[in-house]
Amino acid sequence: MTSSNVVFHHATVTRERRNKAHGHKSSVLWFTGLSGSGKSTLAHAVEERLHQMGCSTTVLDGDNVRHGLCGDLGFSNEDRVENIRRIGEVTKLFVEAGVIVLTAFISPFKADRQKVRGLLPHGDFFEIYCQCSLEVCEQRDVKGLYAKARAGEIKDFTGVSSVYEEPVKPHLTVSTETIPLEDCVDNVINFLVSQGKIRAPSETV
Repeated sequence: MTSSNVVFHHATVTRERRNKAHGHKSSVLWFTGLSGSGKSTLAHAVEERLHQMGCSTTVLDGDNVRHGLCGDLGFSNEDRVENIRRIGEVTKLFVEAGVIVLTAFISPFKADRQKVRGLLPHGDFFEIYCQCSLEVCEQRDVKGLYAKARAGEIKDFTGVSSVYEEPVKPHLTVSTETIPLEDCVDNVINFLVSQGKIRAPSETV
């Protein structure tokens, strides 16, 4: 459904002015990967580094948003699609506010990730694939979810009873299985510098 009788109001404080005030360009870092692949850990570590550099940031975490914004959704394919749609619209608002948004969602379907990319101007959405094998993710099982899924206690669990569609051409692939966390953070920061979104760390001192 589309709302009727609404008119978009254009603010005088534009995204460009907010970016200038923040000293960097807003964008979305979309961390995707299996449960246990390190998405949240990496997203928060990158945010910490960016915060220390004086950047305006926020992290949207898969579990956290299901305590509020998406608390009415389950884990069926339909609900997963709606979950990502809502998050996509929220990231768009943050980008307009001049904020670097870091999201940590399994987001298993390519089409949904592509839809979020389509919401944003070219060069504002960066898909970052946290590459980690299912075997290692299960060994970690940081939330005990794989064990429950294998026991049949959780239905539609990605990697076990529901598919995860790996990114075909992510903007950045980070091997969270083999590379230390700090090195993964360095990779993401260096990527943002290469895209002209932030200044090099030496330039922020």
